[in-house]
Amino acid sequence: MACPSVAIVVGHGWTKTDPPTRPTSFQPNVPSITSVGDVAMDVRVVASPRAAWGRATWTRPDRTKRRRRAGAARATSEEARAKELARLESTDAFAELVDLSRRNRKPSWLRQRAPQGERYEYLKDSLRQLHLHTVCEEAQCPNVGECWNGTHGTATIMIMGGTCTRGCRFCAVDTSHAPPPLDVEEPKHVAEAVAAWGISYVVLTSVDRDDVVDGGASHFAETVRELKSKKKDVLVECLTPDFRGDVDCIELLAGSGLDVFAHNIETVERLQGRVRDARANYKQSMHVLRTAKQSHGVYTKSSIMIGLGETEQEVKQTMRDLKDVGVDILTLGQYLQPTPKHLPVHEFVTPEMFEEYRKYGEEVVGFKYVASGPLVRSSYRAGEFFVEAMIKGEKAKTGPGETNEDQNGGGRPL
Repeated sequence: MACPSVAIVVGHGWTKTDPPTRPTSFQPNVPSITSVGDVAMDVRVVASPRAAWGRATWTRPDRTKRRRRAGAARATSEEARAKELARLESTDAFAELVDLSRRNRKPSWLRQRAPQGERYEYLKDSLRQLHLHTVCEEAQCPNVGECWNGTHGTATIMIMGGTCTRGCRFCAVDTSHAPPPLDVEEPKHVAEAVAAWGISYVVLTSVDRDDVVDGGASHFAETVRELKSKKKDVLVECLTPDFRGDVDCIELLAGSGLDVFAHNIETVERLQGRVRDARANYKQSMHVLRTAKQSHGVYTKSSIMIGLGETEQEVKQTMRDLKDVGVDILTLGQYLQPTPKHLPVHEFVTPEMFEEYRKYGEEVVGFKYVASGPLVRSSYRAGEFFVEAMIKGEKAKTGPGETNEDQNGGGRPL
C-alpha cells in the first residue's frame, strides 16, 4: 500500500498529530517514514520562510563608521560657516546683511504704546453693543489708542461687514467670495453710535462687496443720510471702494450728502499689480476720484503707502496724477506688514523723507492739505481736524449748501 504524505509546516502552529514522531534531524522536504497505528505515512517536513527568518543570525551594525560620517558632516558644516563669515567680513556683503536686519526691525519712530484708557474702552464697548466694525481694529491701525483716547474720540467705522470680497496683499481684513449679507439695520446703528459719542467729524469706510449688485453704494449712501438726519452738523468723510468703476454708483454716493469723498490709490502705478487685488488698478482709481469731483464738486481725498519698493520720483508722479483728477487732500504713511503672510516691508522711510513729501505736495503740486508721516493713515485724526476747520471755514464764506465750485458756476450742493 502506498504511504500517504503528510506535510508538516514548521513554524505555523499546526495542530499536533497523534502521535506522529518528528524526525530527529531537520532535512527539509526529505521523506521520513513513520507509522500511526497500522498506517504508514510519508512525512515531509517543510521549513516555513518565517521560521527560517527567525533562525537567521544578525551581525551588530558598525557604529564606528556611522560616527565617522557624522563627524565629517559636522566638520564640513563648520568649515562652510567659517568661510561664509570670512566672506561677509571681507566684503560689502556684511554691510548688506546689517542693513537687511535693520530694515526688518521697526525703527524707534514707529513704536506705539498698546491701546488703553477709559475712552478707548467706552468706544470699544459701544461698538460691540451695536455690532459695528472699525477699520482701526480690523486693519490693525497703530494709531487706534491715540485716536480713540483723543478729546474728539475719533473712530473710523467700517460698514457692510468685516469680510471683504477682495484679497489685497497689504490688507489684514478677512476675505471671502461669499461674505454674510448686508445688515439692513446697520445705517441706523451707525447713526445712533455717532450721535451718542457727540463727535463732529466721522469717517465711514467699507470692505469691497463685489457680491452685491451695486457694490454696496446704496447701503453706503443710506448710512450717510441716517447720520445727517440724526446730527445735521456732523461732517462725514467716506473712504470708499472703487465700485468696479461704475459711474452710477460713484455719483450716487457722491451726492448722498457726504462732505469728503475719499478713495485710496494705495501705491504707485508700477506696483499696483503686486500690491492690490487684480480687480483694482491705477486707472480705475483715478477714474473714481475724477468722477466724484466732476459730478458733485465734493472734496476728494486719497492716500499712498510708502515703503513697498517705490522710488521718490514715482511717488511724486503719483501725487501729480492725483492733483490732475482734482484731489484736494492727500495722506502718506509707512506701510507695515500686518502678518507674515502679507507683503514684506521693503524700506522704513525716515520722518525727514515724509516731510519732504509733505512740502512737495503742498508747495509744488498744490494740494489743499497733505498729512505725511510714518504713522499717518487714511483717516489720521490730525488731518481730520484740519479738514473740519477747512470745510467749515469755506462753508462760512460761501454759505450753507454751496461749494467753491458753485460760486464759479459749477458743482452741486454737498
